[in-house]
Amino acid sequence: MVRFEDLQAMVLALPDTVETTSWDSRSFKVNGKVILYWNAGHDCPVFKVPIEERDFLIEADPETFFTTDHHRPWPLVLARPDRLDPDWARANIERIWRAQVKKRTLKAWEARQ
Repeated sequence: MVRFEDLQAMVLALPDTVETTSWDSRSFKVNGKVILYWNAGHDCPVFKVPIEERDFLIEADPETFFTTDHHRPWPLVLARPDRLDPDWARANIERIWRAQVKKRTLKAWEARQ
C-alpha cells in the first residue's frame, strides 16, 4: 500500500522538487516538468514511463497497473495504491527525476550519496 503522503515524501526528498497542481490534480515537478501526479478521479498515482514499459507493466501485473482511454496516448501508467510496490515507486520517481533535474543538481546530489 502506497499512500499519497508516501509518494510526497519520496519526491520531496529529492533536490529541486516542488509540489504543485497539474490538470487539477496534486503533482510534483522538477524544472517545471511533472514527475508524477495523483489522479483524483481514480484516486491513484500516475507515473511517467516509456509507453513500451507501460504496456509491459499492464500485461505483467494488471492488478496493479492500468491505463485509461484518456491516458493511453501518453507515456503514463496509473497504479492502484493498495497493490503498488513502494520500492518500484521510489525507483521510478528517482529515474524520472534524474532525467529531468538540472545536471549540476544531479552531480551535487550524487556526490552526497
